[in-house]
Amino acid sequence: MRTIMHVDMDAFFAAVEVLDHPEYIGKPLIIGGRKDSPRGVVSTASYEARKFGVHSAMPIAKAALLCPDGIFIPGRMARYQEVSGQIHRIFPEFSPLVEPLSIDEAFLDMSGCEHFYPSLEEMGHSLKCRIKDQTGITASVGIAPNKFLAKLASDWQKPDGLLVLRPQDIQGFLHDLPVGKLWGVGQKSEAVLHRLNLRYVRDILPHSLTWLQENVGSALGSQIYYLSRGIDERPVASETEAQSIGHEITFAEDRKSLSFLRQQLAQMGEKVGWRLREQGFYARTVSIKVRFYDFKTITRSHTLNYSFNDDDTIFREALHLLEQIKLQPVRLLGVTVSNFSAGAQLSLFATDDQPSSQVNELMDAINRKFQPGAITKGRTLPTDESSS
Repeated sequence: MRTIMHVDMDAFFAAVEVLDHPEYIGKPLIIGGRKDSPRGVVSTASYEARKFGVHSAMPIAKAALLCPDGIFIPGRMARYQEVSGQIHRIFPEFSPLVEPLSIDEAFLDMSGCEHFYPSLEEMGHSLKCRIKDQTGITASVGIAPNKFLAKLASDWQKPDGLLVLRPQDIQGFLHDLPVGKLWGVGQKSEAVLHRLNLRYVRDILPHSLTWLQENVGSALGSQIYYLSRGIDERPVASETEAQSIGHEITFAEDRKSLSFLRQQLAQMGEKVGWRLREQGFYARTVSIKVRFYDFKTITRSHTLNYSFNDDDTIFREALHLLEQIKLQPVRLLGVTVSNFSAGAQLSLFATDDQPSSQVNELMDAINRKFQPGAITKGRTLPTDESSS
């Protein structure tokens, strides 16, 4: 039987802001945009803000109505990524099998490591303390025989929670769980289950696998049959590699100035290039995503005959793709690289399109010493035209 630990940071973006700005302690903090932002969306709300009904993915305008005295800030992704890197570097100290899920959560397969600790509770406490000592912020931890149960457990006593689910605890824990908490059950499938009078896990248990498959579909029926019994055989996938690296931004106002869009591409290209090099990858494909004022969204891609990891190539290819599009007012712009390899695959012919890596290495060294974005290229800075 496995021992799986799920680690989930508590209101991560908000926690980092409180860490850097102690004056926010105990106050409702909402990250995603200024209070008067017409298009902003809440990315994270502190627990004080959640008491007012504010939650992630909510429009900022609605959050402002629910919590008019809240502190609204746009957020600092570079800073969150910096703290995330500190946290994710801690995990291999506890287990060689780590599956990162997002910037602020991961699974660790602790099977065989249990004997290093007096108890499973002490094991979870050790990781929580290590994160708190390293970063100054808290994490919630769930420990269970599989990934599904561990993720449920980490969410059970937030914030700063720790819950261990042993085999004898599982059915009692699941009995009154709403079906919407089962992995893979979204709003639509939850509505289907409710129409069948399946509102809690206890309502699912009397039904056979065949009955569930016939009434809700083969895939979902099978999934809820096993999860309602606490069965989840998925291993911690520590070798899963990113398929792409990208960055996108939604503008507060629709923008059509090519100078402005060029500057935004340059900024995003540096962020994508930084992450590409930090993860040790090279890419061959650059893609852009453009969403216009009317929400029409298009993507364009170009694959090179050699691999790259430098900002110049990303920017040049992204700009070339953008220049081929008939521009209308733009709401969202994004840059993504993909088609990865672990090493450089150079062109058969030497060209000026494959720049020296010395500038990137120097900039990376400075940014690594201070913080991402400490040094940047002139093309990322706003001009009079781009700021207008």
